[in-house]
Amino acid sequence: MTTAAGSSPDTFSPTPSSHTLSLAQAIGILDSHGQLREIIADGQWARSADALGTKYRDMVFTDISYDSRDVGSQTLLFCKGRFEASYLTDANSSGLPCYVAQEDFSGSTGAAGIIVNDVKKSMALLSAAFFGYPSRRLTVIGITGTKGKTTTAYFTHSILNAYSQGKAALLSSVDNCTDGHTFAESDLTTPESLDLFRLMCEAADNGMEYLVMEVSSQAYKVDRVYGLHFDAGAFLNISPDHISPIEHPTFEDYFYCKRQITANSSHIVINADLDHAGLVEEDALRCSTQLSRFRLCRPPVSANSKDVYAYPSSDGQSFLINAGTTPLGSFILSIAGDFNYANAAAAVAIVQASGMDLSSPPVQNALHAMEKVTIAGRMETFTSPDGTVGIVDYAHNGVSTAALLDYVDKTYGSLSPRIILITGSAGNKAYDRRREIVEAAQDRIFRFIFTTEDTDTEKVQDICEEMERYITNTDVEHSIIIDREEALRAAVSDAHKASGQTTVILAIGKGNERWIKQFNKHVPYEGDDAVMKGLLHG
Repeated sequence: MTTAAGSSPDTFSPTPSSHTLSLAQAIGILDSHGQLREIIADGQWARSADALGTKYRDMVFTDISYDSRDVGSQTLLFCKGRFEASYLTDANSSGLPCYVAQEDFSGSTGAAGIIVNDVKKSMALLSAAFFGYPSRRLTVIGITGTKGKTTTAYFTHSILNAYSQGKAALLSSVDNCTDGHTFAESDLTTPESLDLFRLMCEAADNGMEYLVMEVSSQAYKVDRVYGLHFDAGAFLNISPDHISPIEHPTFEDYFYCKRQITANSSHIVINADLDHAGLVEEDALRCSTQLSRFRLCRPPVSANSKDVYAYPSSDGQSFLINAGTTPLGSFILSIAGDFNYANAAAAVAIVQASGMDLSSPPVQNALHAMEKVTIAGRMETFTSPDGTVGIVDYAHNGVSTAALLDYVDKTYGSLSPRIILITGSAGNKAYDRRREIVEAAQDRIFRFIFTTEDTDTEKVQDICEEMERYITNTDVEHSIIIDREEALRAAVSDAHKASGQTTVILAIGKGNERWIKQFNKHVPYEGDDAVMKGLLHG
């Protein structure tokens, strides 16, 4: 366990469940990190609570929030994002005592204002303090990469949970688990800093010893993990993604944000075949971060014992995993796709980087917990009585779509199947995905069905029509069916009409998510997995 980088002075170390923070403590933390500008209260401007008098010197917060609708008389409110002064109306009526912001809102509230240089960084610093620096009570593992984060996180969690007898927590883009066994659907790949430290605290209070989490590029871009140090980090791969005005302006910026995990980890595990691996290795050297590697190939005779390799066994039915040239066992995963053995190798390398001895029999036994891992909506396969195959996956860009089609070719290629791809693309962001998905698939499938995916302010019809325009292969069929469930029904109907040829239906992008975001509101949806299962299994 390590102390969070950039954490506040040790003068504030509340008990695990105290969840309190005084105004004086908050000011001290922000000042020590160069965030404090001033405090504005009752017409006074100052840099300390003492200077404002007894009322503020004794002010204590028992709650923190970034939602102005969720405050009380002892809540510290963070005014972040597109915050408007009008939002304070309800907060004022609820007795808001204090807010943190990058601008003065004293014209709209009688609450004290802590004015800071960066409200997102300030929220991360104060959230860590409010929840008692929970990362200090856990071995924290962070995983980043363009693809494979979720699967690798689940594999890593399964090993650590087996080894620790249920004392590993998980924060992923699919589910969060803070007690070792109960999984709840998550909203973000990496939670907002306030939610992140709350979940960490919950995990530590539940007796967890490990916490495995996905770390998105946006987590560093918008400071969701500011000040958080990882005992072990992993960088799986990199390819252009999330390039848009509201995400990353360029690939360089995307890559740079992801690279920050190296500077914020004690030990970084990287894919030996990572593009620009040399730059990440330079980062590790500059930051004195230990480095090890994993790779999807047979180990060379001179393999480093700290590096992990995964490669097919001679029977072609399983994969072998080695630490250097030392065999760790034979594995058959429940999640299809050879690329998932690279994720498995990464997980093994990660647990080694977190301090576990791979030569230990208990650890080697725990490694086999990966074989039982299934992830709802991730490479889930359903087969109807007539042989139609439906696969539901979270693939959402060109690289992951190509990997999915590679799996279909390997598994079903001998049947020369008709492949129907049901896809859309998120609104207002990652615009390149729309072209990349089409280009990755158009020469390998029979038909596209473009449909709804999560939107911000863009119209789904416009996104689908844009994707249609990227099609250059005149032989591939395509249509737009806005209603996602109807799109799946149309694909299954098409498959049932095809006689004498197997149809493989790929529904990508949503997995088992039980909602579709429409104009930034969550609209209930049964989930691709549930719809596909119902259509194919009756």
